[in-house]
Amino acid sequence: MPSTPNPLHGFQVDRARIRTIGRDLQRPECILAERDGTLWAADARGGVTRIGADGQQRFIGQQADPRFASAAQASTHDVEAQYTQGTLPNGLAFAANGDVLIANFGTDRLEVMTREGHTRTLHDTLDGQPIGKVNFVLRDSKHRIWLTVSTRVNPWTQAASSRVRDGYIAVLDEHGLRVVAEGFHFTNEIRFDANEAWLYIVETTGPHISRMRVVESAQGVRLTGREVFGPSHLGGFPDGIAFDAHGNLWCTLVMVDQLIALTPQGDELLLLDDGDPDASRVLLRRMEDGTLTTDDMLRARGTLAPWMASITFGGPDLRTVYIGSLMGTTIPFFTSPVAGLPMVHW
Repeated sequence: MPSTPNPLHGFQVDRARIRTIGRDLQRPECILAERDGTLWAADARGGVTRIGADGQQRFIGQQADPRFASAAQASTHDVEAQYTQGTLPNGLAFAANGDVLIANFGTDRLEVMTREGHTRTLHDTLDGQPIGKVNFVLRDSKHRIWLTVSTRVNPWTQAASSRVRDGYIAVLDEHGLRVVAEGFHFTNEIRFDANEAWLYIVETTGPHISRMRVVESAQGVRLTGREVFGPSHLGGFPDGIAFDAHGNLWCTLVMVDQLIALTPQGDELLLLDDGDPDASRVLLRRMEDGTLTTDDMLRARGTLAPWMASITFGGPDLRTVYIGSLMGTTIPFFTSPVAGLPMVHW
């Protein structure tokens, strides 16, 4: 790690300097940033929205689904329908040829979509069983595809409210698709450190971050030495993570709508708080005692990026931070004091 002082110590996001890009977006949960400034945001209509560096945007998908037209004013019924019916692109990653890999939380499939919208299923089963609630996809520098599955419980909301530990991580390589780690509290985003020596794992209902060491072998890559990184309870539900060049792990806390960072030593720093304190307290208490409802979740949200979901570093110097969300219709962004780690491109 760099020996210079940590640039995040004492840093707070200045709300007056937060700007937005995109309009009328539908659940921009995950965002990919290209070197030329182009953004690709997951879209609840069944595809992605491409936003050019000039701000021009275009929805790309095989078909639009009008059920998601009013996500920002969603009711309990609307939210449950979004997450239990039809297509729902969630995690995104670039394939080696520039196509978009999609972890589809609605269809429970790992899919790949061309930039023209042609989509095919890569995997929807594992060892002969339905794959489960696919959440996030990541490609490493060796072009292996890593996949997280939050739960096999149906409906998934029961797993979220009861803290079921049936989440797992699978990898797709020359040996096929196989499970490499399991027993997680609602597995969400995963990220490698700069050397791809450790894989960091969001356990949303943990609520904490775990990490495991990456081990190469002739039988294929495997994960070992699982441990909690940072506090065992983050004070909210982690969702998206991303590393900066200093080794800080940025993390969103969904519904309580906070942006935090874990230093290389595991210390927690609060960078931005956009939550409703009273609603957040109810949310955390009811999750702890197992009485959490969808209404409790809906009451707990901020205004900048309602239900903060992901963090993406972009821009020419990788200092522009984009915040994805589950209830937002635009993408907030601001300038970071430190660059992010570069994404794996094609």
